[in-house]
Amino acid sequence: MKYLKKYPLSIILIGVILFLSFFNPPETPLNEISNIDKVLHFLMYFGFCSVLWFEYFKSHEQAKASRLIPWGVIAPILFSGLVEIGQQTLTPTRAADWLDFAFNTLGCLTAALVGQLVTRHLAKRYKVLRQADRR
Repeated sequence: MKYLKKYPLSIILIGVILFLSFFNPPETPLNEISNIDKVLHFLMYFGFCSVLWFEYFKSHEQAKASRLIPWGVIAPILFSGLVEIGQQTLTPTRAADWLDFAFNTLGCLTAALVGQLVTRHLAKRYKVLRQADRR
């Protein structure tokens, strides 16, 4: 229950990623754009990891690399790999793609860099605003 309170958006995004990864998408004009799915994979995991980092900084006074690296970088990358394997083994219409996994990983790593620079600042600002609201 404590994780639901600390990481509500991250948990919702895990559900959204799982849904988007396992449903059979309809054909759209976007399918004509070469490698659009790679851009979407990058953005999906960049967004997920950015929100994860923001929620971590928002709910912790001190950032600990011993928690951020495994849970903010490695776990999302492993999750994306498991999703790719699941697509291959659990669905008849989807297939695992190493390039998708590479773009998921790139999104996670980019979010980790941005997390160090931007989301830490935003989370601190959020805390200050929340404390001001309480007064």
